[in-house]
Amino acid sequence: MNTLKDVTVKTAETLVKASTSFGEDQKEAYQRAHASESNEHAKWVLETILQNAEMAEKMQLPLCDDTGIPHVLLEIGDAAAVPAGFLKAVEDGIASGLRKLPGRPMAVRGGDLERLSQSRGLYEDSGALAMAPVQIRRVEGGSIALTVLMYGGGPEIRGKTLRVFHKHSADTVINEMIAWGTEGAKMLGCQPCVLAYGIGRSHLEAASLSLEAMAKGNFSQQSEIEQRITQGVNQSAVGALGLGGDTTVLGTFVKVGPQRASGIRVVSLRTGCCFDPRRAVTNFTF
Repeated sequence: MNTLKDVTVKTAETLVKASTSFGEDQKEAYQRAHASESNEHAKWVLETILQNAEMAEKMQLPLCDDTGIPHVLLEIGDAAAVPAGFLKAVEDGIASGLRKLPGRPMAVRGGDLERLSQSRGLYEDSGALAMAPVQIRRVEGGSIALTVLMYGGGPEIRGKTLRVFHKHSADTVINEMIAWGTEGAKMLGCQPCVLAYGIGRSHLEAASLSLEAMAKGNFSQQSEIEQRITQGVNQSAVGALGLGGDTTVLGTFVKVGPQRASGIRVVSLRTGCCFDPRRAVTNFTF
């Protein structure tokens, strides 16, 4: 059984792990890409990224200078008890993890207009960076799973959320997703990218599903849709760091939510960087 103090401590540890280590499926995806890459310059980039990840994990250092914005996904079991103060303990854990990492100081000072213009500068405390609004899912069981994802700013510039007229064809939607991914990959700069798509009934739902896709996606278990998008974008031959080659996209994650009778599907894309998905999960019982 966990206490609120455990929540704070384990959340901080989870943030650090997400920020400093690759998952096994991610390591294997890079190894496969390296083995099959035909462009020697791109091959060197893939090897260097793996070496960077190995040193980051060994020394508990951030994978990237852009240490990211914390996003939290909570999966709460039907039989789970959520104690009073749980979310405050999570917030405290996020702040503690950012200080321990350490995160890059990125929190902007001031009121609404001052934050928009960044006219009052930044807080020096890396723990002042507020996490994004928590997303919650209902699951079976009696425990609470907490996933921390660290979202860097560069991919947000290349992301997109928009309606797609499906014309009663899944191919129409998938082809548009490939076109978006190709456009974003060309401009990203830190390839190979990891594409995360959510398809929902509203812009909010689609963006939420995109985060869930990033949290749950597996490089070693790619669906037909995910494989088609990866193969389609890889045909652009942008390659690692834009040097050309076979690996523009390391993998694609897609989450299709409930749909409504409509002529459109709302699609949200996050064009993740070469270190995505920076994620880790921990579990609590009370």
